[in-house]
Amino acid sequence: MEEKKKTVYTQQRFTGERALFMSRDLEIADCIFADGESPLKESRNLNISNSMFQWKYPLWYCKDVLVENCALLEMARAGIWYTDNITLKNVTYEAPKGFRRCKNVGIENVHFSHAAETLWNCMQVRLTNVEAHGDYFAMNSSDMTIDGLSLVGNYSFDGCRNLTIRNSRLLSKDAFWNCENVVVTDSFIAGEYLGWNAKNVVLENCTIESLQGMCYMENLTLKNCKLLNTDLAFEYSTVDADVTTSIVSVKNPISGKIRAKSIGEIIFDDPAIRPEATNIQTEE
Repeated sequence: MEEKKKTVYTQQRFTGERALFMSRDLEIADCIFADGESPLKESRNLNISNSMFQWKYPLWYCKDVLVENCALLEMARAGIWYTDNITLKNVTYEAPKGFRRCKNVGIENVHFSHAAETLWNCMQVRLTNVEAHGDYFAMNSSDMTIDGLSLVGNYSFDGCRNLTIRNSRLLSKDAFWNCENVVVTDSFIAGEYLGWNAKNVVLENCTIESLQGMCYMENLTLKNCKLLNTDLAFEYSTVDADVTTSIVSVKNPISGKIRAKSIGEIIFDDPAIRPEATNIQTEE
């Protein structure tokens, strides 16, 4: 089938609400979307390059969108909601609340300088070489594949399902709460209360620092991990942990195996917990 010819807009400044509402098959280059809400709402088949979005809700209810070498400024708030089949490459994204209830999202070489409440309730998400700074990143999203994420922000990935993360650095208190089916490899994670109430979590070749981390977890696996300054770990968790460093303290694990270089203190102070249900081994 012959590809539809696109309408081309170059070096234009768009203002006013819904400036290009319900557009189809557009090539947009070197343009400015200034004051005016929802300029491209309900549009389809868009290629947008070297352009700037300066106002709210630029890409709502859209499909089949490519955004390259662009910038979304701070007032482009709630910028991409209810949009499917969208790819961002080489984008500076300054606005909060980007991406809500989107499906089939590709994000590559993107800097989210204000990522608060970004990527909520999205599906089929791929992040590659992404920097993000903001709380509540990626809440309740599913089927996410991440390679090379640098994140500074608390409460990340709350309620996510089917999440794979590689080669990343996460500075995030309360990360991975209420998650299910998570695999994190070759990454650095620092933050208090890591992973509470999550199920089926695998951490492999990771360095982890956490106060009272990895508690209330079901089917937690650590493979060849370092735990730095980590105390009161594994409370009320079922765990299979292979730790290559010392652990400051372990408290009330429900069952499983914990292997570590050493453990400063092992605490069982809940009479409902059977200490013999957890096989704890150290090199000392």
